[in-house]
Amino acid sequence: MPITEKYRARTMSAAEAAALAPDGAKMVVGLGVSYPPALMDALAVRVRSGDLTGGTLYCMLACAAASESILAPDLHDRIRHVSLFHGGVERGNDALRAGSAQGLVETLPVQFHQIPRILTEHLRVDTLFVTVSPMDADGCFSLGTNTDYALMVARSGARLIVEVNPAMPYVHGDCKIPLSAVTAIVENHVPLAQIPPLPRTPNDDAIGAIIAGMVEDGACLQMGIGAVPDAVCAALMDHRNLGIHTELLTPGLVGLIKAGVVDNSGKKIHPGRSVFTFAMGDQGLYDFLHDNPALEAHPVEHVNAPHIIAQNDRVISVNATIQVDLSGACNSEYMNGRQYSGTGGQLDFVRGAYASKGGRSIIACHSTAAKGTVSRIVPWLDGPVTTPRTDTHIVVTEHGWVDLKGKTLSERARALIGIAHPDFREELERGAFERRLL
Repeated sequence: MPITEKYRARTMSAAEAAALAPDGAKMVVGLGVSYPPALMDALAVRVRSGDLTGGTLYCMLACAAASESILAPDLHDRIRHVSLFHGGVERGNDALRAGSAQGLVETLPVQFHQIPRILTEHLRVDTLFVTVSPMDADGCFSLGTNTDYALMVARSGARLIVEVNPAMPYVHGDCKIPLSAVTAIVENHVPLAQIPPLPRTPNDDAIGAIIAGMVEDGACLQMGIGAVPDAVCAALMDHRNLGIHTELLTPGLVGLIKAGVVDNSGKKIHPGRSVFTFAMGDQGLYDFLHDNPALEAHPVEHVNAPHIIAQNDRVISVNATIQVDLSGACNSEYMNGRQYSGTGGQLDFVRGAYASKGGRSIIACHSTAAKGTVSRIVPWLDGPVTTPRTDTHIVVTEHGWVDLKGKTLSERARALIGIAHPDFREELERGAFERRLL
């Protein structure tokens, strides 16, 4: 049978495709931009009508559209929602805010590079819903912006239901799914979700300049999302021969590629290519990704594996945190008494960057939060430890930076107090004495 006929044979409506998930299905949906809206709308109709019962849906960074569809408040008692990393949908969930046992969004703590194995080996998910690019001449779909955990799940034998969207960029790398692996195809041409850039503040720019001063020409970058990483990228425009091996590809990093600052010439693994596992940003980012051989997407179990990261020299990893305690431990996921985000890939890159020859793992944060009323450097963390004190390398605020490696607990406490906001330093010193760090 010609490949076009095979394609047509698997093509159906969103309702028909959603009906393929059985009662009690263990389902996972594409991360962020790869969330398939037509399929999730159809799945929500099934759940709401009682046609699908006992199902579990695993999500990571669910997009805003999910809050009016499969993750709508009225469905929380009809489908189990397990979050691998909270986004705005989970943070805005009334049941979660109230701490209600019924309808509660459950959190699964897991490092990003382990998620594919968790989904396929431990949880044994049976259905993947994901947005892909149109099929190429070889009969393959590209996972586009989101290879991350989707590739391993797609190769695990799980039921693979794809939403083909011409707006999804065709991306190169280890991110292709053959038509033969696909159970059902739904066609839906809609704009991709876009993440507008956050406005930068003087503190962001101060932190960005400090970090940029630590980056040597020829270094290899990993950046998170947000105003601070954007500020770092803006401050790197005079650098040369930088590389990219990052979990998340952002418009800030793309700007460095377009400016010729990034050429990946010094990389030991994937030389000459900017490597990422998922991308989020504006339409300009998606347009730049499309059919661009200078960029490659690879699965997260490869990109985020510390031993893979460490194969490149001079890796600079920049990640944000919510709190740093006076011993150097970081809480990057819990705030105001509840889960705010997730473990994610922070520890993956903290360890990978430090293991890199000449590498630096950087944790960055403003010195205060809540309009200056709360210190982000604290005697004790209010939540879980995302990055242990034994792993934390460099901490940066707008007041400076400290290298915690080789420092005793008392030396760490004094160093961190030194980059805290001046309004809180006396209070932190008292806290250090109470903790018997000083």
